[in-house]
Amino acid sequence: MTIRSEIRFVLNDRDVTLDRVGASDTLLDFLRIDRRLTGTKEGCAEGDCGACTVLVGRLQNGVLRYEPVNACIRLTASLDACHVVSIEYLSGPNGKLHPVQQAMVDHHGSQCGFCTPGFVMSLYALWMGNPDPSETEIETALQGNLCRCTGYEPIIKAAKAVTALGSPADDALVRERSAMTDKLAKLRDGKRVTVSNGGSRCILPASVDDLADVLLETPDATIIAGATDVGLWVTKFLRDISPVVFLSHLDALRQIDVSDDTITIGAGVSYTDSRAVMSDSYPHLRPFWDRIAGWQIRSMGTIGGNVAIGSPIGDTPPVLIALDATITLRKGAVRRSLPIEDFFIAYGKQDMAKGEFLESISIPRPAKNALHAAYKISKRREEDISSVCAAFNVTVEDGMITDARIAFGGMAATPKRATQAETALVGAAWGEAAMIAAAAQLGDDFSPLSDWRASSDYRLQVSKNLFRKFWLDQQGDTTTTRLSA
Repeated sequence: MTIRSEIRFVLNDRDVTLDRVGASDTLLDFLRIDRRLTGTKEGCAEGDCGACTVLVGRLQNGVLRYEPVNACIRLTASLDACHVVSIEYLSGPNGKLHPVQQAMVDHHGSQCGFCTPGFVMSLYALWMGNPDPSETEIETALQGNLCRCTGYEPIIKAAKAVTALGSPADDALVRERSAMTDKLAKLRDGKRVTVSNGGSRCILPASVDDLADVLLETPDATIIAGATDVGLWVTKFLRDISPVVFLSHLDALRQIDVSDDTITIGAGVSYTDSRAVMSDSYPHLRPFWDRIAGWQIRSMGTIGGNVAIGSPIGDTPPVLIALDATITLRKGAVRRSLPIEDFFIAYGKQDMAKGEFLESISIPRPAKNALHAAYKISKRREEDISSVCAAFNVTVEDGMITDARIAFGGMAATPKRATQAETALVGAAWGEAAMIAAAAQLGDDFSPLSDWRASSDYRLQVSKNLFRKFWLDQQGDTTTTRLSA
């Protein structure tokens, strides 16, 4: 295997080559400390506030795509063969403001100003892909940006006004896209990349087969896809994560295959890239997917990572359990498949051996006569972690419930099915009485913990209420049962 000992990427309009990179080195520190690009701010250092938003362009199947990311938890070593765009890149000749910046000025979108660069970069990404967004689309794009001055209305007005000040066709990222595509393609030389700083080591495998070999050689390595969880190990817990094996650059893990029977999603597919295919097959997931963190996190985070981390409050595991998904694990050349519900053993413990990695997730296409729903209960509607997450998959034939798969997050040490409630449903007549009777069994299924997100009593009660909400929603009564105004 040919090994390259340096990270190569483009920062704004400059080529960057780094031969000393540690596993915990963040893009935000590189920008602010190493390159003195201080327009990108540090707010929360956990991917929550969006003050550090930059764009990262990467080739995917030969196509250059730019996405907003949180620089505070994006690790520098993952940037190989990428184009990083910071706020400084937007200004034109003689300091002329970019249309997005000018719109923010014109509509008084900046108050204290600290969060403004992050808002500008998110609006820039939106404008590049959608120059005439609706207010809902603007609000969705800004989910990952928090303004502590509560100045959202002027920012929304600015977003609507950008195209009147300029066209994306005239933007540098469009004009230079062909040249940048060629440059990044040359940087992707098919070699394994290994870099270190002191004793801290990073590995970027050349392929999925090489990934399998690397993990056999380094079975105790930390595997990182989007770093939306692991990034906090670095910034909040100051944890030593070396050696690190990155996989977000591997196109083979970012593939989605749809057959007549199955949707197969590679472990490296992001929330953003999976949204369309999942919501096309399961329309109830469209609003649910939009409540997974903010745009920056959805761009970075992967479904495979969300499953592999094994958090009891992860958003996707309850959904995937309810949909009867299976996962494929790989160690070397050996693969094995298992139902996703069997993957979660105990808190912090998953059925994955050292040197093994999650390769793909397979979800059956919707069954005939199946009714679906997914609910997320959190303190904030936007960009918050679940207190309770619930997913329903109930099959009704001739007025009788013939099958039920109901899964919860936030109710146990792992994502878990409500087996007693399911048993109460199967064989019962489809109706509100059956749902209420099943809800009464939740006390046998779960003994929720109390923590700062919610008490045990609250979690149990709201979970019972979701059974009735599911029934009412299936009758078309979504107004009186909506989870927020």
